[in-house]
Amino acid sequence: MNEKKQLIEYIVQDIVEMITQDQGVEFDEAMDRFYESEVFDKLQDVETGLYRESTAYIYDLYKDELNFGRILQAEI
Repeated sequence: MNEKKQLIEYIVQDIVEMITQDQGVEFDEAMDRFYESEVFDKLQDVETGLYRESTAYIYDLYKDELNFGRILQAEI
């Protein structure tokens, strides 16, 4: 496994744990929820560079997707 894919795997594990804590669901349910998200798809695509962002930032994108039905990214 290359470094990028390994880093993505660590991020996914952290986010799934965050979902279990914040949403009060079991680990398997949290995995399903995150794997079905657009954020997960973008995280898997190394060309987006999303894997370079912090776990907290990626989790915020996931929460935005849940709340608004799409990923919101603030412009600087």
